[in-house]
Amino acid sequence: MTRVMTEGLEFPEGPVAMDDGSVLVVEIKRGTITRCNPDGSTEVVATPGGGPNGMAIGPDGALYVCNNGGFNWREVDGMTAPGHQADDYQGGSIQRVDIATGDVTTLYTECDGHGLRGPNDIVFDADGGFWFTDLGKSRSRDSDNGGLYYATPDGSSITCAAYGLNRPNGVGLSPDGSTVYVAETSVGRVWKWEIESPGVVRRGTTPLAHGTLLYGFDGYQMLDSLAVDGDGNVCVATIVTGAVSVISPEGELLEQVMVPRWDAYVTNVCFGGPDLRTAYVTSSGWGLLYEIPWPRPGLRLNNQ
Repeated sequence: MTRVMTEGLEFPEGPVAMDDGSVLVVEIKRGTITRCNPDGSTEVVATPGGGPNGMAIGPDGALYVCNNGGFNWREVDGMTAPGHQADDYQGGSIQRVDIATGDVTTLYTECDGHGLRGPNDIVFDADGGFWFTDLGKSRSRDSDNGGLYYATPDGSSITCAAYGLNRPNGVGLSPDGSTVYVAETSVGRVWKWEIESPGVVRRGTTPLAHGTLLYGFDGYQMLDSLAVDGDGNVCVATIVTGAVSVISPEGELLEQVMVPRWDAYVTNVCFGGPDLRTAYVTSSGWGLLYEIPWPRPGLRLNNQ
């Protein structure tokens, strides 16, 4: 049965399901990483500041966090909504967070001399490195291009795999680790690339495009983070629609799972529970974390 696990959060994203039944989320507006307990209580794990966004457990058991540098905030129909680049924005970064102590270490702030602008989502591969997206930042009259990157958790190596993407957001890997998926927010498209080696992708097959198009959404639907399930389906949070959309590896839209209370900002999904049949979904506009029974088991992440 679907239930609200936690309420009162300040634009939660980046859920990470833990073995003890708790879920770690970021509160982007608050600048914290917060533990949500099954009984609804919360506790702050760390305060990275800026705009902590997507996160994942690394090989050493620490959290690796995409920090987008922060937003200015607004209200839309009663919902909390991110706006343009924060007035006190200092740049984006990749951070390491010790869960036990809350200590925060900054690993990366640039790639090849170009500053990270708005790192957004992250996934580790079986080699111990991680893919992440940089959505960029928007301002009143212009916005950044985005990219797909690969880095190692020791802070020694970062490379850009694809650049010039349109607000790339969610990132995930196929069950066999051979394909990387990226969701573009504003245009509502999910792309894929075959991986040649860590940080290196093959050129896509869609003409005039940077990758291979997996699926493009109809109408005005925008995309946020994603997770891959055990069948290899891409489960992508769908903004405006207020749902998690399930796309097969062959590019077919299988279903859209709505949250009980419509929220334009359904942003993230992860899988947890003993059999990975529980989806934890962030309803960011209303500050909620949902616990939703899922018809298929999720994909067990590297280091989960």
